[in-house]
Order: sequence, then structure tokens, then C-alpha cells
Amino acid sequence: MILCPSFLNMDESSPTAGEKRGCPEDEDHQDLLAKRAKVEEQQDEEEEGKVSGDEEQGETFADMMKHGLTEVDVGICNYVSDHQGFSGILKERYSDFVVNEISKEGKIVHLDDLTIPKEAQEEITKEEAKPATESDILTEEQKKQLGDLQLFTNKESSVSIEGDDSKDKRTQVHKAIKSQFPGLETKTEEKDGRRFIVAYHAAGKKALAAPRKHFWPKNRGSFCHFVLYKENRDTMDAINLLSKFLRLRPNMFSYMGTKDKRAITVQEIAVLKITAERLAHLNKCLMNLKLGNFSYKNHPLKLGELQGNHFTVIIRNISGTDNQVHQAVTSLKQTGFINYYGMQRFGTTAVPTQQVGRAILKNDWNQVVDLILKPRPGAEKEFLVRCREEWAKTQDPEAALKKLPNKRCVEGQLLRGLSKFGKKNIVTAFGLIPRNNRLMYIHSYQSVVWNTMVSRRIDAFGLKAVEGDLVLRGTKAHILSEEEAESHSIHDIVMPLPGYDVIYPSHHVGKGYKELLSADGLDVDNMRHQIKDYSLAGAYRRVLIRPSDVSWEVIQYDDPKISLVHTDFEKMENKPPPVFNTEGKYRALRLDFSLPPSTYATMAIREVLKLDTSIKKQTQLNTTWLN
Repeated sequence: MILCPSFLNMDESSPTAGEKRGCPEDEDHQDLLAKRAKVEEQQDEEEEGKVSGDEEQGETFADMMKHGLTEVDVGICNYVSDHQGFSGILKERYSDFVVNEISKEGKIVHLDDLTIPKEAQEEITKEEAKPATESDILTEEQKKQLGDLQLFTNKESSVSIEGDDSKDKRTQVHKAIKSQFPGLETKTEEKDGRRFIVAYHAAGKKALAAPRKHFWPKNRGSFCHFVLYKENRDTMDAINLLSKFLRLRPNMFSYMGTKDKRAITVQEIAVLKITAERLAHLNKCLMNLKLGNFSYKNHPLKLGELQGNHFTVIIRNISGTDNQVHQAVTSLKQTGFINYYGMQRFGTTAVPTQQVGRAILKNDWNQVVDLILKPRPGAEKEFLVRCREEWAKTQDPEAALKKLPNKRCVEGQLLRGLSKFGKKNIVTAFGLIPRNNRLMYIHSYQSVVWNTMVSRRIDAFGLKAVEGDLVLRGTKAHILSEEEAESHSIHDIVMPLPGYDVIYPSHHVGKGYKELLSADGLDVDNMRHQIKDYSLAGAYRRVLIRPSDVSWEVIQYDDPKISLVHTDFEKMENKPPPVFNTEGKYRALRLDFSLPPSTYATMAIREVLKLDTSIKKQTQLNTTWLN
């Protein structure tokens, strides 16, 4: 498998990358589709350009990534099938990777309705009712000025509209602006004896601290649930953008799981006491995001409630014959793949996240700081390089912090903590890093232990259940006897992530947990930490996963830039599905499958292609392929 440089996702999008410069109704349908293709191509080129920029400085990206991890470094060593692998390009374009969430009811989530719920329209009360439609209240010129202000495309900080003598009519203008242009606030000012309604941006701290109150019918559910369709943005980036336009804290939104950035993804989101009308208006203002399928419910969403995700993956320029592809995907469907934690779990730099996690578990806080802040070889943003160099030279957190334009990264948060609490209070300083980020380190260590022990288990016993293996009975693990093992398959077997509340296999591989942790200076029988957050209870994870709803198709095509997937947005725009040329110059594998939560699609694809998915290896392959 060859992964293009654009797969590496070294940089996040700019904060306004999802803001649309214009509204859908102002543009021809074909123009919109052409714009989307152009935007995708530009984003691909921009991300590839980051690689080129590094090369111009004298060190190729492949050279920089030679310090990164390979699969073997994190315990990913085995395959379950004996078919012959083949090469291909994964995520050449972000539209080659489509993820649809599977709801807790087992339904694949799609965006297929942009309308406001009928019951919500019927709930409009006298307090909400308007004597004239919003489009009648504002002139076209005023709408243009307000639209430009909303999207920061003019140089003015506000727009003034002369008000009527009637207070009721001025109120209508206030409401029309706030409804049609989310992200703007209004006030009335008097000048030369005349009254003006002034519209301005109010997404600052004051507005976030005290958002404007809205009327909410008692018989309406408190949470508006909607489907979020996004292209080439991660979930938190999208939520932060919605928060900005709606003047809300991001924690007002809830969701069941985060989705990949470099992909087209569809998932359910819930937000507290924001109307479907306000959310629908955002469709006019945002690019690469679409909101729909609105409904009101009395509950938020909870992390982990989903049943899984459905993937549509395009692997371009495949080398395998039709027979090789058939054998590979049939094996995936019938046997499955080893449920390894994928490479994205361990970071892409020369200091893997599991090393930081091990230092936390050992209570070695000086090493934690050193690992996070010390200079490191490999691919990094220039400002991070300067920050690390300053820290190594001066050990001065304030001086190092000044080298960072964005203080919200992990390094910035740790330096801010060290500056505030002092270098002798590292635990407190480390606590300024968000809890999920801190726990990521220790979970990464658990994951590399799990991967390593599962590889040993398969090396030792192959793909059959044996005496001493673990199976789940309810939520408890049970050790199989020799007789019981005969009535179980490898698909029943689980392996533990190390912790104080799990048991281990009774065969020699189970004893290997103790040896592995001892070599790292840890005690498998004492995984409680003096800081409660870092105590590991452990968990059980299935050794093999068999995807469901597996289907595949070999596609031939001529234009390497065309989309090979019919997305929800294209279906809503009545765009016909892509037409393939049976004699096309290029061949691609389209692979559809569903996976349960916390499993990695890249590990399923790895099993099909039989190739290392690490950035280090993929960059080497990609460089060879490009040359």
C-alpha cells in the first residue's frame, strides 16, 4: 500500500477554512460541484506542498520520517491469512475515505434531509411569530453587507442600518439579522437624532460567557439532534466552528465518537436548546460542512453509544489481479483481521506517545517533561522546533512559550503550567493539559502492550482457542479449560489491556505480561497510581474482528482526479453517481465494510494489502513510487 504525503495530516486547517464565501442559492449547481473539486484538489496540493517545502530546505520528507515508528515498533507483526498482498494508494484524495456512523439503534447514519421538522414549524408561538418574512425586512444590499461582515470579507467591524421610528419594526430587524446571520449580534445606537441598528461580531469571551436567551417551548425536547456531514475536517474542528457561529461553548455539543479528518464523514450531533432553524441557516455560511436530519429529543448523546462505523474506502492504482483481490477480500470477510491498535494511536514523531505514558505510570515526572519538550528529529512545525530549542537552552518555560504562536498545543499547555506553578510542581503543571490528552498517553502504553502480547499469542498458538485463553461471560473474563477450548474459536478469545481489574491468560503468553511490564519498570500486579486519573483498571479486547456488510468492486477509470464515491451531499444535489470506464487506464478497489467501535479500518486494509501502514514505511514507498 502506498499512502500519499497528503495522508499524513501534519497541519490542521485554518480556523476559517470551513467558512463559505457566499450562499448556495447564489451559485449554479455545476459551479458548486466544480468548486468542491477545486477545493479538494487545492487542499491536496497544499498538504503535498508541505512535503515539497521540507525538501527545499535540504532534507526530504522521507529522510525526516526515518525517525518515526514502524508497525513492528508498536507490536503489529502478524496477519491471519496467507493470500498474496498487493499495493495501492490509500487516501490519495480525502473523498476516497467515507465514514458513516452506525447509531445505537444499528442504523447507518446518512444526511438526506435539510428541512426543518414539521412539528417545530407548528410550534412557533406569538413570541416567536414575525409580522413579515425575514426576507422582506432586509434589503438585498443590506443582506450583502451583513453576509460580508459575517464571513469577515469586508474591512468594516460593523454594519449600520437606519432604524424605523416604530420600536416593533426595529425589533423585527434585530431578529432578522440574528436569525439570518448566525455569529452577529445587534444593538441600537442614536446619532444626530436618528436611530441606527448596528450589527457586529460577538464571538468573544463576553458573548460566550452569557449567550443570549431564546424562547423554548415546554413541549419541545431540550436537545436538537442533527446529522453533521463534513469533508476534510476533524470532529472537534467542526464543532469549534459551529460554536463560533452560534456563540456557544463547545461543550454544549455532544456526540458518540470523533471521526477522521482526512475523509468525508457523517455522524449524529446533539446541541442544547438551539433551534433547527438556526442550525439550518448555517448551511448558507459554511463550506465542507452540511447539517440536516433535525429532530428534538430530551437527551444528549454519549461517547461510545454508537454501534460502530460503516466505511467506504477507495484504494487507487492497485497492482493485484482480480483473483488476488477476490482472495484477499474474501479472507477479510470470512476470517477477519487482528484487532490491533492502529498507528495513529502512537503519534508520528520521534517521541512516541507510549513512552510518555510509561513515564507517567512510573511517576517519573521529570522524564515526562523531557519527552514532551525536548528537541526531537523528524518532521515538525518550525515554531515547535524553535520552542524546543529554547527550552533545551534555557529551561525557561516563559521564554519557550514565547516561541509558540498558538499556546493551546500540548507543549504550550505544559509550558504555561510550568510557568504558573513552577518546575517543582510538575504534576500540577501537567494538569493544565486537558484530561483526555493526558489519558491518551497512558492508554497508548496499554495499547502497545496489548499489540505486543497479541502478536506473541498468535505466534505461540495460531488461530485456534487453547487452554488458558480468556473468553467473556457477560462482563467477566473466564479462563478456558482444555475441554472448553475445543468448543470455542479464535473469534471468542479476548486479551486484556493491563490494569488492576483484569485477569490474564494462564498459559505462558499470559505470564509474558509481567515480564514485559517489569522490563519497563512497572508491576503488572500494582497498576493503581497515587494520582487516581492515572490508575489503570484495564479492559478486554477481542483478538480478531470480522467486519460485517463487506462488499467490494474493482473499478477502472481514466481521470485520477475524479471522485469515485457517490456521497450523501451529491445524492441530495441530484448529482448522478460516477460512471466508470470498463477499459479505463487506472484500476481501483472500492471496499465497503462495517466495524464495531474502537477498531481501526487501517488494520482491516492492512490485512487485505499485506503492507506496513506506518507513515515511515508509506513515505518510503511513496517516494519510490513517485520517482
